[in-house]
Amino acid sequence: MIKKKDINTKYEYGFSDKDNAIIKFNKGLNEEVIRNISKIKNEPKWMLDIRLEGYRNFLKLSNPKWGPSLEFINFDDYIYYNSSNKKSEKDWEKVPVEIKNTFKKLGIPEAEAKFLNGVSAQYDSEIVYKKLQSDLEKKGVIFTNVETAVLKYPDLVKKYFGKLVSSNDNKYAALNTAVWSGGSFIYVPKDVILEKPLQAYFRINGLATGQFERTLIIIEEGAKVHYVEGCTAPIYSENNLHAAVVECFVHKKANLRYTTIQNWSKNVLNLVTKRAKVYEHANMSWIDGNIGAGINMKYPSSILCEKYASSDCISIAVASKGVIQDAGAKMIHLAPYTKSKIISKSVSLNGGDTRYRGLVKITKDAIHSHASVECDTLILDSISRSDTVPLEMISNKLSFLEHEAKVSNISEEQLYYLMSKGLSKDEAEYLIVLGFLEPFAKELPMEYAIELNRLVKLDMEGSVG
Repeated sequence: MIKKKDINTKYEYGFSDKDNAIIKFNKGLNEEVIRNISKIKNEPKWMLDIRLEGYRNFLKLSNPKWGPSLEFINFDDYIYYNSSNKKSEKDWEKVPVEIKNTFKKLGIPEAEAKFLNGVSAQYDSEIVYKKLQSDLEKKGVIFTNVETAVLKYPDLVKKYFGKLVSSNDNKYAALNTAVWSGGSFIYVPKDVILEKPLQAYFRINGLATGQFERTLIIIEEGAKVHYVEGCTAPIYSENNLHAAVVECFVHKKANLRYTTIQNWSKNVLNLVTKRAKVYEHANMSWIDGNIGAGINMKYPSSILCEKYASSDCISIAVASKGVIQDAGAKMIHLAPYTKSKIISKSVSLNGGDTRYRGLVKITKDAIHSHASVECDTLILDSISRSDTVPLEMISNKLSFLEHEAKVSNISEEQLYYLMSKGLSKDEAEYLIVLGFLEPFAKELPMEYAIELNRLVKLDMEGSVG
C-alpha cells in the first residue's frame, strides 16, 4: 500500500468532493457485482457473457511475475461501481453542480471552447458529460461512451471489443473486462480528417474506488484523429485502483495520435493495457506522459500487421518520492517494410524509481523493417534510481534495429552557467529538466505543453537541490 507519509501534499488536484454517489456498491468483487453492473447499464446478454468470461479469467490469472510486486493488492478492498449521475449530459449546465465545479477547476469547459472538437468527462464509474461538434456528427463521426455504443452500435462493438486485448491477456485486462464502466468509443469514417483533438478526462473521487474505463477507437481508411486523455484523483490514505483497457484499430492509410497526460495522485495504482493494430500505410503515434501514481505499469503497444505500417511512441516518466514508474512500449512487426520508433525519457528525483521496460519484435516475415529505440534517463540525486529492461528480437536478416541508451546527472557546469545568468539553483534545475523532456513536449498542442511544464515544476518543488 502507498503510505500516507509518502503522499506529496503539494499535488494540485488532490482535493476531493463530498460523497455524492447515487449508486455505490459495497467493497468486494464477486459474480453478483458483475451482474449488477450489467443490469444497471441495461446490457444485452452477449455483453454480460463477455463480462462473466472476464471474471472467470481474472480468478485464474496471477499477478505479473516481473516489475514491481502487486501481491499486496486485496481486490476486496475496492468499490467496483460508484456513480454520482443519472445519465451523461450534452448540456454542461445540466451536470450536477458539485461535479461541474470539480471539472471547472480542472479546466474542462475552457478547453472545450478553445481548441477541442469534442470532450468527454468521466467521474468515478460513469461519463457525466459528452459532446461532439455537430458538423462532425453529420460526417458520421461517433464519440460517445462504450455503454451507449453497446446499445446503439452493437455490430461495431461485437466486431472489435476484446479482439486486441482479450480477457485472458493479463489479470488486469481480465478485471477490466469483468467490471468495465465508462471510457470512450470513437469511430471515424473513411477519409474524415479531424483538425482539432477529441479529449476525455478521467477523475476518481471516491475513497477506495476503482476506475475501469474501456476505450475503443476505430479509424477507417484515410481518416485522421488526435485523441487526448487526462487523469487526476484526490489524495487519500487508502489506494485507488485504476485498470483501464484501450484498443485501437488504425486501418489503411489512417492516422491516429493518442496523447495521455497522466497526473494521478500517489495513492493510485495505475495498471493499464493499451494496444493498437496498424494496417497498410497507416500510422499510430503514442504520446505518453506519466507523472504521479504510486505504481504505474503501462506499455503502449502497436502491432504492425500489414506492409508499410508504422508506429512511434514518445514517453516520459517522472518519479519522485514514493513513486515507481515501470513504463515503456512494445512494437511488434508482422509485415514487410514496417517501421517503429520508441523514445523514452525518464526523470528520477528525491528517491523516485523509474524503469524502462520495452519489447521490439521483428518476425521472420517482416523483412526490410526498421526499428529504433532511444532510452534517456536523468537522475537528479544519489537516492533515486533508474533501470532499463529492453527485450529485442529480430528473426530475419533483412531488417535492422538501433538501440541507444544514456543515463546522466545534472552537471555542475550546466548549473554554474545558468546560475551565472541570475537564476536560482532550483530554477536552473527546472530548466535543465524541461530541456531534457523537450522531445516529448514538442509533440503536444501548445496548451498541453504549458500544462506539462507546470506539472513538472509542481512535482519538483522542494524535491531537488
